[in-house]
Amino acid sequence: MARICSITGKKPFVGGTISRSGKAKKEGGIGRHVTKVNKRLFAPNIQRVKVIDENGTVKYVRVAASAIKKGLITKAPKRNWKPEQS
Repeated sequence: MARICSITGKKPFVGGTISRSGKAKKEGGIGRHVTKVNKRLFAPNIQRVKVIDENGTVKYVRVAASAIKKGLITKAPKRNWKPEQS
């Protein structure tokens, strides 16, 4: 699946936002009331990164940005080849 981190196992989860109207009682109103509850999806920040795995091979992996910041992966070095002179 595309939205799952291969290192941490993070994946999208469902949550919600609550819309309220009115003025709080301690501010002089009659209280706040819920007008709408919206479902939404909280998705992790997944990046596609070149990684060196245990065997020393380079491959692309989908990893959460938090795993990259923590240093849980070792990025592959950039290629330094130059085109042939003709």
